[in-house]
Formats: sequence, C-alpha cells, structure tokens
Amino acid sequence: MSPSDPQKTYSLVADIGGTNTRVALAEGTHLLPETVCRYPNAEFAGLETVLRAFLDTQDGVACAGACVAVAGPVRDGVGALTNLDWTIDCATLARATGTETVSILNDLQAQGYSLADLSEDNLRRVIPAPAHAPTHATGATQIVIGVGTGFNAAPVFTTDKGRLVTPAEAGHANMPVRTEAELRLLQYVETAHGFPAIEDVMSGRGLSRIYGWLAHEAGTPKEASAAEIMARFEAGTDPLAQETAAMFVRILGTVAGNLALIHLPFGGVYLCGGVARAFAPHLDRLGFQAAFRDKGRFAGFMGNFGVSMIEDDFAALSGCASHLQEISG
Repeated sequence: MSPSDPQKTYSLVADIGGTNTRVALAEGTHLLPETVCRYPNAEFAGLETVLRAFLDTQDGVACAGACVAVAGPVRDGVGALTNLDWTIDCATLARATGTETVSILNDLQAQGYSLADLSEDNLRRVIPAPAHAPTHATGATQIVIGVGTGFNAAPVFTTDKGRLVTPAEAGHANMPVRTEAELRLLQYVETAHGFPAIEDVMSGRGLSRIYGWLAHEAGTPKEASAAEIMARFEAGTDPLAQETAAMFVRILGTVAGNLALIHLPFGGVYLCGGVARAFAPHLDRLGFQAAFRDKGRFAGFMGNFGVSMIEDDFAALSGCASHLQEISG
C-alpha cells in the first residue's frame, strides 16, 4: 500500500539487518506503518536494488530524504554490515532514492534517535525511574542497549542544537567478570574464539554458548539454539536452560550497570532487540535489578537510573525518520 499523495513530502527509511531489510516511508517524524516492506537480503545484490524494488511499489512517490540504519559500524558516511557483504555509502543511497538529503546510521544510533518519539504503549518498565527523574527534554543523557543477533549500546545526548547519538561497537569490548563461574565462562569462550567479547555471551549465539559451557561443566556436553533454550526455559522442562537464562540475565544486568556508570543516563536506560524482548517478562525474577545495582558503594547511586524495554518493532525506522527531520531543519 502506498500514500495517496505522490508529492515530494515523504522520506524513505530502512533498517538493514544481516538477514532482512525493512523499508518504509515517513511523513516528517511519523512513520507510515502501512508502507513497511520486508526484503530477504539473500535475494538482492545490494541495497540499491532493494530500495528500487520498494520504490517501484509506491506509485511514483519521490523522496524528500533518505536515511538507513545498518547492523554494523559506520565511518565517514560509509556503513559496513557485520554479517553481510554489503557496503553502503551516501552516493549509492542518493542514486537509489533520487534525493540529496541522505544519512547512514548504525542501527543502535537509529534506536537512540527514536527515544523522544516513543509512546508509553511501546515501553515496558523494567526498573522504575526515581520520582521526578529528569527526561530527555531537560537534556538528561539516555542510553540504548541492543541485545539480539549481536550486542551494542549507544548514548543519546539532547542539546540545544538537537539530539546527538554517538556510534559505538560496545559488544566487542571484553566481557566483565564478577564471579569464579563467570571467569571460567570467559576462559571457555576465549579458548573457542580467541577473545572473550561481551557479544560472545550477550546475544542469541551467546545464549547458546552459555548453555554449551554449563553442559561442559556438568560433564554432559550438548548444544541447543537460542530459540530451543528459551522454549525449554519457559516450559520449565530443562534445568540447564533455567540456569542458562539466570546467568545470561545476571551478566546483562552487570553490563548494563557498567554502561550506566560510564554514561550517567539520568534520562533512562532503554533495552531493545529480539533477545532482550524475549527475556522481558523474566528479568525481575532472574535478578536483573540486583545485578544492575551491584556496584559496591555505588549501589545506592544506581537507583538514579530507570530501565525500560523498547517493544516497538519499528523503532529503528522511526529513529531514521526523526534523524532526517533534524538534519533537514
């Protein structure tokens, strides 16, 4: 379905993952959900052919601007996807969409740009914010943490010049260690992969690695996918899945707490991504809050930070639209 008015008032936005690309139109900061289309990346040679296929379905709509979010690092206007052999630059984006107003963001940056426009209906409170907590409107820093196929985090700064969401590759920093068991997990990951990064345990494949390590520790080596582990955990049919989930959530709490101390997000911490959302109903009973606040003499200080889960599946697309609106003036 396409907008009824083919005037040059719409922006094109896209969220490019390792497997699929979602493309849509937006009017100002308002995403048009009825225009969202999903394309399997394996069926296309590159982003340009995806965007042209999308525009061919939109009855001649011209683009006032275009912004895409990529699951990988962006530097000097060039995005490289971590799990896909596509390189995306501004010239390609401008050629495919016929507009000179273009931007390329990391996918966590796009999530960060969406925060100001998210409705309460699309947020699940994980740790309540303190009474009279500052918000982005007062200039308070926020941080968005993505846990899905990979792991990343990005701080969100609100200034009198607009919002700034700085890129990062936080998932490739070293995994933190708080216990002897976590040290053994780190050594297990390091032996298998050469470097024990946060993403190696805080992601879908990380969930599988924790499960495999616990099975190894128990002397009964076995493997399971993230989807299988979550199904067994929720069904209560596999004690190892229960232990895996508890350890995953504790480490997530530790990492999120570390990031909160680094960035001081008095405007809130926001979790997103498919794996994070799968754990949303279970974070409290699995000890997320205790791990988040376990910072020694700064444990009380950690009460300054509320934590929420982003449940809007189109947040990255909305963030692209919001960013375009800012750079277009």
